[in-house]
Amino acid sequence: MSTGTQQGQQERPGGDHTNAPDRKVDLLPVGHGNSPAAWTCVGVMALGVVVACLAFVFANVPFFVVGVVIIVVGLLAGWFLRRAGYGVGGDKIKSHHA
Repeated sequence: MSTGTQQGQQERPGGDHTNAPDRKVDLLPVGHGNSPAAWTCVGVMALGVVVACLAFVFANVPFFVVGVVIIVVGLLAGWFLRRAGYGVGGDKIKSHHA
């Protein structure tokens, strides 16, 4: 053990202690966003990515812009649904997991 480490902590290559087991942040639940708001957001944004990618391949700028607009609409749809109670822990969904 080197002189720069705390007691009970193993030294990591490069001196990186950001993932040390004693960090309180690591104990918080992550949550996977499994909610109607998250699925809607991701689904609409995925459609926008497909449109934008196809437009990029075919060098079609107007359709590329449409794809980017669809991505922004998906982000806004997810935000509005979360605010309306359809997000994780929202009052409009049956499963209240965190």
